[in-house]
Amino acid sequence: MKFFKSLYIHQRFFIYIAIISTLFILSYWIEFLYQLAWVSVLFLMVFMFLDIFLLYNKKQKLEAFRNVSQKLSNSDENPITIQINNEFNIPIHVKVIDEIPFQFQKRDFDYSFQLDKYQSFSFEYKLKPTERGEYDFGNLLLYISSFLKIFSRKITFELSEKVSVYPSYIQMQKYAFLAISNGLNKLGIKKIRKIGHTMEFEKIKEYTKGDDIRTINWKATAKRAQIMVNQYQDEKSQPIYSIIDTGRAMKMPFDQLKLLDYAINSSLAFSNIAIKKGDKAGLLTFSKEIDIILSASKKVTHLNLINEALYKISTDFTESNFALLYSTIRRKITQRSLIILYTNFEHEANLKRQLPYISAIAKKHLLLVVFFKNSELNSLISEKTEDLKSIYKKSIAEKFDFEKRLIVKELEKAGVNTLLTEPSELSVNVINKYLQFKAKGMI
Repeated sequence: MKFFKSLYIHQRFFIYIAIISTLFILSYWIEFLYQLAWVSVLFLMVFMFLDIFLLYNKKQKLEAFRNVSQKLSNSDENPITIQINNEFNIPIHVKVIDEIPFQFQKRDFDYSFQLDKYQSFSFEYKLKPTERGEYDFGNLLLYISSFLKIFSRKITFELSEKVSVYPSYIQMQKYAFLAISNGLNKLGIKKIRKIGHTMEFEKIKEYTKGDDIRTINWKATAKRAQIMVNQYQDEKSQPIYSIIDTGRAMKMPFDQLKLLDYAINSSLAFSNIAIKKGDKAGLLTFSKEIDIILSASKKVTHLNLINEALYKISTDFTESNFALLYSTIRRKITQRSLIILYTNFEHEANLKRQLPYISAIAKKHLLLVVFFKNSELNSLISEKTEDLKSIYKKSIAEKFDFEKRLIVKELEKAGVNTLLTEPSELSVNVINKYLQFKAKGMI
């Protein structure tokens, strides 16, 4: 029974049958083709048994492996490697079907190639998840055929495994590497000139070309008979909190990714850079209730706690409680901190209900409110209008865009730092703001 379940007819078999059938038909007019047709039938039967023998020879086998990380990075291209080892003593044709997790809705996976005897081959494909959580990979199915191509044999490799999709650690590593190598400007992150000095003195050193003459230490210069300058370093260990609104406003998707996931990816990348810069990173999430609170810390291991907390975040359709957020910040975050609040406002009326609480937070802390442009409206705004319908669509799109800019003005009028950004540029723009605050000595 197992044998018949694994045996499939190759497409080439039907071509052979068509040729033999044609010979039988033509034999009505050309008599010698009748004998040729029966000889062809005999040869086909012999080759059928030979093909089965070649494919099911127990002395020969095939090995297959799937190499996938146990943690996939959300919203990034994750490489999956398949390796096939041919231990047959004949060349074979292989068709690979991988049972990819249903979340990808990829039903056309089909990779075919030729393997010489005792040859190994590997190939890579990529998957881009758009949701966090557990993903189930199924079996790896191989359909092999010999050079005769009459039958195919299905070989099932039980490689079922669960993998977890975490916030974008690929994005986090990319920004961290560029921060260390001072290459952040390659991604649009600006170098910002220092304004004045922080109050943290480091040491006195000899003057070198390019040092600020305002930092000359005249007493040390007189003692050493050469110009000496004070050297300062950035004031470190400042508490920085990423606060993520998980209410219904963050449910909206852009490019298949929810605003919540954009905020989560940005928070992870930003927290990593803040810790590497010597500051403390913390996390708070809220909607109707306060969900997660992680106190700010500069320990490298703290980033793992942030990552695990971000992995578990989910959004719902409830209205976010900014009054509760304000009272929680007042009780739990007593030291003045940089607070980056990821939320979204679509209408000015939405903002006005929450503005008293946002203003109250901004009085105690350095607050940056981050919300999102509707990037999908850009195409409607920029397109030419040719009829009444397109004029109507463009007018509505411009109204929404204008309302976003009004929200920015309202927040700035209330003395709140604001960042209106497209979702795809979120991480870059948040890091730019952070560096700007550092350069101005605001944190």
